Amino acid sequence: MTMLDRMRRHKSWLKWSLALVVLAFVALYFPSFMDQPSSSIGASAQDVVATVNGHDVTGVEFQRRYQNQIQSYQSAYGAGVNEQLLRQLGIDQQILQQMVDEQAALTEAERQGIRVSDEELAQQIFAIPGLQENGRFIGEQRYEQLLGSQYPPVTKADFEQNLRRSMMIDKLRAALTGWLAVSDAELEHEYKQRNEKVKLQVVALTADKFRDKVTVNDADVASYYDAHQAEYRKGEQRKVRYLLLDRDQARAKVALTPQDVESSYNSNIQQYQTPEQIRASHILLKTEGKDEATVRTQAEGILKQARSGADFAALAKKYSEDDGSKANGGDLDYFSKGRMVPEFETAAFAMQPGQISDLVKSQFGFHIIKVVDKKPAGTRSLAEARPQIEQTLAAQRVEQQLSDRTRDLDARITKPADIDTVAKASGTTATESGFFTRDEPIPGLGPSPEVATAAFQLKDNEVSKALQSPRGPVYIMVTGKRDPYVPKLDEVKDGVRNDVIKVRAAELSKQKAGEIASALRSAKDFAAAAKTQSLEAKDTQLVARGSAIPDIGISAGVDKAAFSLPVGGVSDPVATDTGTVIVRVAERDDVTPDEFKQAKETFRTELLNERRERFFTSYMAKAKQGMKIQVNNDVVKRVIGA
Repeated sequence: MTMLDRMRRHKSWLKWSLALVVLAFVALYFPSFMDQPSSSIGASAQDVVATVNGHDVTGVEFQRRYQNQIQSYQSAYGAGVNEQLLRQLGIDQQILQQMVDEQAALTEAERQGIRVSDEELAQQIFAIPGLQENGRFIGEQRYEQLLGSQYPPVTKADFEQNLRRSMMIDKLRAALTGWLAVSDAELEHEYKQRNEKVKLQVVALTADKFRDKVTVNDADVASYYDAHQAEYRKGEQRKVRYLLLDRDQARAKVALTPQDVESSYNSNIQQYQTPEQIRASHILLKTEGKDEATVRTQAEGILKQARSGADFAALAKKYSEDDGSKANGGDLDYFSKGRMVPEFETAAFAMQPGQISDLVKSQFGFHIIKVVDKKPAGTRSLAEARPQIEQTLAAQRVEQQLSDRTRDLDARITKPADIDTVAKASGTTATESGFFTRDEPIPGLGPSPEVATAAFQLKDNEVSKALQSPRGPVYIMVTGKRDPYVPKLDEVKDGVRNDVIKVRAAELSKQKAGEIASALRSAKDFAAAAKTQSLEAKDTQLVARGSAIPDIGISAGVDKAAFSLPVGGVSDPVATDTGTVIVRVAERDDVTPDEFKQAKETFRTELLNERRERFFTSYMAKAKQGMKIQVNNDVVKRVIGA
């Protein structure tokens, strides 16, 4: 994780796995204004989006979290990051899963008898830096005033409830993972694995380049099929008859008035407001594990150069120890308040474009900041927001209509014959799908895991309740079953032919690589030798293990070969998913003993946290198997108007 990532992560409200001090700020971002939704589309007090062992995750709680995450993204990245885009990225399902995971962790903590006493809670509140002044708690009255002054305001009860929950989860995590440790030998090995880098010259003989040299006849296809029949085996299949409540058809019938749009705009004006933003660059010199006075002296020297007219970006590339920004000349892009650590933020927002700060000390070290640009706070006009609002309102109304419709049909469709009866009464028709396996898209509906799962669980003469598909809610009955089978060649002939071509093209790439490997290995000029073979040697930057390489992608085989070679060494041909490759190591950046010594304890903490997180995640995955977890996606969609 880069230093910039850490800075931005410092006030993140979404991840409950952060340190307790950060978790204390989490609650500041849980608004109370959502308790009484102003629209019938939103969450009601009775809505439950998920249940974990009898504990409800309410629609109101989910809506709070969802709206806050939308606003957080828009504050950070501007109104161009709209709700529709975030839904396409699955933000609603991510938030829902996090809330289910949180409740599951709380359930497990309670099962293990883990509690947070009032005294522990008070001590944690007193320790929050934002609630201290001159090292002392600011007092009950100012504490409540501070909570109330947040936008949107938060009550003391909500703040403390969320903090208590976070502390319980942290206690559970500590109890489960506190025994984990990392030996010095493991630490050094892992550090080298992650930080050693090589610069390569790569000659890639991709199989695609040899496809036109492959000739395949019917006998070849038949022979390959006979030898690989098991690979073409079809799994168990189902065919269904379904009644679809088509979302697109319903949306085409929605009519909105100008008053509808204006009312939504005024009720949700904060969504269209963009806070003040600045664009800044910085140079960071870390102090961790170093003599602070020495680092300060070095930083003062760099600051003097910057103020004397030296190119700031060049200085950042040369001196900055923030791996996330130094390659870009220290550029941090645009950010609003609340995204950086307080000391950095206070200094940066007090400056004007072109100004360079004094040294700014934070928990990470000394920063030299240059403000590049400022964007004032602003509000998108109704005209600018209208297309987005119309799209959102239409989607909300459609989901409300579909939700109402499914509640009605759930009572009316109780046996298979009802599907056609209801379809006829509605002026529509039921549709028959083709056969599909559990993992295939359903003909006519597309990828529909919920529908596919139900199709393989329904008994004969049984009809489903409303199921979610990409096209809308759907009711199904099973009309055909097919046991696993190996298809006849004619059924899969085109696929087999393509597989034969791929295999033979890969063999040709391997053969060609073998023919030229010796010449490349002995050549004084690797690139020139490749060119004589009508091939190109492409240069990489310094890359670590697991990095994507041009024309190859990520390849464990290439990593193994490259990191075992000295500078100037040329590999044997290495088979990859795309063909065959030969690499030459042009440069190595190995980990030095001093570098490891400096980073040792910080890296130990990072590695331990990673292992503890993996262990905790694995433990909770097994714990959840013993819990009764129900997710109500139809309620989720109605709450967010999807």
